[in-house]
Amino acid sequence: MSASEFQEILTAESDFLKPLAIHLTRDHTLAEDLYQETLYRALANHDKYHAGSNLKAWLYTIMKNIFINDYRRKRKHWTIFDTATAALAADHPSRFGRNAGESNLRYAEIRKQVETLPEIFRKPFLLYFQGFKYEEIARMLQEPLGTIKSRIHFARKMLKARISHTEQIWLSASAS
Repeated sequence: MSASEFQEILTAESDFLKPLAIHLTRDHTLAEDLYQETLYRALANHDKYHAGSNLKAWLYTIMKNIFINDYRRKRKHWTIFDTATAALAADHPSRFGRNAGESNLRYAEIRKQVETLPEIFRKPFLLYFQGFKYEEIARMLQEPLGTIKSRIHFARKMLKARISHTEQIWLSASAS
């Protein structure tokens, strides 16, 4: 089957994936990303599809695997983030608080600040934090290498400024 024939069949048969993506992600934006990634991978691997077999089952499997891999990647990221933050807290206890409650508040603030970064900075920053190299991130996000390095640099700079500002507020509040 040619790529154009497969694309026609895929276009006609892929609508069932949209509600499934929404069900899996529980977020319309993430669902659209999951749907698009599923179609992209199906098109990229159309030669692995056996004509006459169940296309819907094949597409469902692709979507499910993408969703599971993304979930694992995010879980791994937060595990790495938790470990790195714990190590930083052990090395610099004054920055993370005098007790577990204060440390938890500061840690939660750091996570919040990371999540509130603009997406163009957050995505490359999180991928870098997960251990991907600059070149890999550039390929994944389809951006020039210099752009990725710049965005990661600015993400760090924004986080440092935001966390420093929050820390000053906490220090002035605890001094009162």
